Amino acid sequence: QLQLVESGGGVVQPGGSLRLSCAASGVPLAYYAIGWFRQAPGNKREGISFINPSSDHTVYAGSVKGRFAISRDNAKNVAFLQMNNLQPEDTAVYFCAATQRWPYGALADVSYPNWGQGTQVTASS
Repeated sequence: QLQLVESGGGVVQPGGSLRLSCAASGVPLAYYAIGWFRQAPGNKREGISFINPSSDHTVYAGSVKGRFAISRDNAKNVAFLQMNNLQPEDTAVYFCAATQRWPYGALADVSYPNWGQGTQVTASS
């Protein structure tokens, strides 16, 4: 059974950077596409980035495009989300998720059956 664990969250000042990691165990991550999602208090969960198993297709939400970068290392069973120029509106719990098919869209949370526990990201002065 695939298990996902996020790490790398924390508190940064506006304009700062963080790199989130999503470590997989139980099943090779190479079999799965990875999505990153976030949820702020009182808000719906938002899909922000996607990478397919072979890393030749990525998708970004407009809210993070140009600031965030998704990547993966299948040999190490890990995926990453590099987040630059973080702003207060990026404050949320960030989740990674895995799926082998995405019929409802790459950034639709209903496409993903496997989820990590989340890591808090706070951008505040």
